[in-house]
Amino acid sequence: MRVKRAQQSVFQQALAPAILATLALTGAPAALLAQAPNPSSAANAFFGSVVARPATDETLKLSLDEAIGLGLKNNLGLKEAENSEKSYQGQKNEALQNFLPTVTLTGDTGVHQTDLAALGFGPGVMKKFGLTGIPGITRDELTEGQIHLSQMLFSVPVIATWKAAGAAQKAAYFARMSARNEVVEQVASAYLHAIAAVSEVDNARALESEDQLLLRHAHDAHEAGTAANLDELRARVQLQAQQQALIAAQNALEKSLILLKREIGLDSGQKIALTDPAPYSELAAQTPEEVRAVAYRNRQDYQELQNQLIAVKAMHTAARSQRLPSLSFGGYYGVSQVGGVGSHGNFIAQGTLSVPLFREAKLRGDTEAAQANLDAVNAQLDDLRGKIDQQVRSALLDVEATAKLVQVARSNVELATRALADETDRVSAGVDDNLPLVTAQATLAAAESNRVESLYQYNLSKLALARAAGILETQYRAYLGR
Repeated sequence: MRVKRAQQSVFQQALAPAILATLALTGAPAALLAQAPNPSSAANAFFGSVVARPATDETLKLSLDEAIGLGLKNNLGLKEAENSEKSYQGQKNEALQNFLPTVTLTGDTGVHQTDLAALGFGPGVMKKFGLTGIPGITRDELTEGQIHLSQMLFSVPVIATWKAAGAAQKAAYFARMSARNEVVEQVASAYLHAIAAVSEVDNARALESEDQLLLRHAHDAHEAGTAANLDELRARVQLQAQQQALIAAQNALEKSLILLKREIGLDSGQKIALTDPAPYSELAAQTPEEVRAVAYRNRQDYQELQNQLIAVKAMHTAARSQRLPSLSFGGYYGVSQVGGVGSHGNFIAQGTLSVPLFREAKLRGDTEAAQANLDAVNAQLDDLRGKIDQQVRSALLDVEATAKLVQVARSNVELATRALADETDRVSAGVDDNLPLVTAQATLAAAESNRVESLYQYNLSKLALARAAGILETQYRAYLGR
């Protein structure tokens, strides 16, 4: 962790790898172990947002609930899911139009000049019909208006397409709900990470104050001739090392806050203060069967894929039913007025029965493609059931393991605190020099950092369990014990 002491003693140099190994076993993220760049919205839209307002000079107090609320309003990944749902709603309306009558109104006016001879009505033909005195070229003024109506009466592919569009819209709805759970998990994780970073800064600052006090005591003892110069030199080196650790911790905190602000739509320059402490509560024991049953009822991605299956089945039905006849109705009524002649009405009303006779290659191709899509979605659904079981079992194991790590970390802090108090008394009594005291302080620093990290990992594992069960948005408070 960033508050570890480095290059202080042989004992500390041996202690550092052990701490790193312990944190590796707890699944500590790289962001807490080292300086790592913040994730980018270019790789994952849920790391970005639409900035809701510009930065102000005042410090914005922010609770976990408020951060999640802002994320649900401004997060980029969620907005993309919402736009996708609107797109499917538009496609459903387009499919609906196939069931509704289509009515159009047209009108035109113009002058028409016709060469009768070019159309085969020369003087000889006209004379045979007794039509004389008609000029070879006629000129008419024609004005007309028409209202057209068309209506699909029966078509199995159209009905199946409508069902597919409805199922696709439901799938988009569940995709949006799944995106909301993703936002809750991302924002809550970022908030908890920032809380852990605040604890690291507080721990580093407290150790710096202790090191300053230790340096003053070592300096006074050296001036009084009761301690060697090595003690003062050792205390000064330790203070400077702790100052470096504090700078690194403060830098990591600022980067954590920037990531949080990017996810919830706050300007990166806005000053914020986190008002919630790190939550802790023990979670009631649950069996994999219980959590899996909840997941099958509530997992949005599972329901999304089920609706995708309905949509693909409908499209498969549409492809197979293209061989069936379809019935439609159409017609128009219009009024035409010819200059110098007068006006008259005209209309057409007709029903159309369409029966495909031979399009075998296309029909078979559409059916085979639809069957392939159906098989693919069925395979994905089977895989998702196994994935849900895997995620549930893994999350339960993580919750159990990290809960034990929190207990051990708390016990280590208590033991390290008692050891430091005892060593402080020994140094004050002149029994030891300050090297054992430095070692005891480093041990306590490592124990405190391990406690912060263990608690952070425990809360993350509980969030992951709620996400695996599909109830994160509604139950994250209960799982975190808030």
